[in-house]
Amino acid sequence: MFNQKALAKVFRARFLDGLNKEDLPIPKGTRHKWVVDCTRVGTGISALTYLSGYLYRGVISERNIIANQDGQVIFKYIDGKTKEVCNRTPKGEDFLHLILLHVLPRGFRRTRDYGFLHGNAKKLLFLVQMILHVRIMTIVCRPRAVFKCPHCGKPMKILGIKPAGAG
Repeated sequence: MFNQKALAKVFRARFLDGLNKEDLPIPKGTRHKWVVDCTRVGTGISALTYLSGYLYRGVISERNIIANQDGQVIFKYIDGKTKEVCNRTPKGEDFLHLILLHVLPRGFRRTRDYGFLHGNAKKLLFLVQMILHVRIMTIVCRPRAVFKCPHCGKPMKILGIKPAGAG
């Protein structure tokens, strides 16, 4: 679906443009031609099936759609505040509206993380941050609250926690 050489040129140009905008030096030995790992996955529906799972994660999976009856769609979701599984039954048109709210504006693309931004590339990301002299703010932990004895006022040591409902 994409020309490998054209993709490499565009990615290199955008990366170098980003360095220039941040007034960062272009590393010595940067090659004029970059290599992009493109794997042929076929054409037509097989390519779309492969790419849809790899590049774009759907808003809702089919297993979360419970039923489609009488013009209404029943689906389950996890409530963001309570973390409980809930059901919702909107009209078909409203369900499509909810799905379309997640479509990106023209010109935007959804991709998985790759290269030094991939979740398994923590060492490489650290190396890139060191080379670019990135300063990462350290998070200062708040001190824990001290529980004092109601009788003598001295700090108490927590030995264990009893779960709610345990006898």
